[in-house]
Amino acid sequence: MPKPFSQACENNRDPICQILERVFADKSAILEIGSGTGQHAAWFAKKMPHLLWQTSDRIQNHPAIKEWLAEAALQNLVAPITLDVSQFDWPQDEYDGVFSANTAHIMSWPEAQQMVCGVASVLADGGMFGLYGPMQYSGVIKAESNRAFNARLKAQNPQQGIREFNDLNALAASQGMVLREDNPMPANNRLLVWQKSNNTSAC
Repeated sequence: MPKPFSQACENNRDPICQILERVFADKSAILEIGSGTGQHAAWFAKKMPHLLWQTSDRIQNHPAIKEWLAEAALQNLVAPITLDVSQFDWPQDEYDGVFSANTAHIMSWPEAQQMVCGVASVLADGGMFGLYGPMQYSGVIKAESNRAFNARLKAQNPQQGIREFNDLNALAASQGMVLREDNPMPANNRLLVWQKSNNTSAC
């Protein structure tokens, strides 16, 4: 039986990696939130061997991640830990980088808030948080493809939807994270990068 596979991961891994290679150049330990199939983790750990790449997801997604990790056979790629942002079961370890792709829009807004707060709790001072996915700005979703995607998300679950950049940035700021980059990406996505500046936590 073939491994679980995401064509989107295959398509966006190189553009994402080009930015992460720069953002995480001086980092050592990365927590990936929502590793999904495990494809991103396998690719990024291969391309950035100086990083210890910690995968995570809900327990039901662990088998797929482990298949990709087993095939990659990389010493810097770590088996998934169980992380459900709605359960507040965040690791006790500290990381100098966190990355998450295509997660905020499939969460409810309270869950997305908990994710950002959780990131702040595990991120070392000076650490970087990269969040990839579609965004809206001041209530506007410019791309027609993203507007259609947002409608499909809300039809599946009204709590889902493309998140507002200003809301995410305000939340990150309340947690002591400063926006450093807002990178346009292929397929009408963005890669936002915040840096932890202090231990402020309001959640």
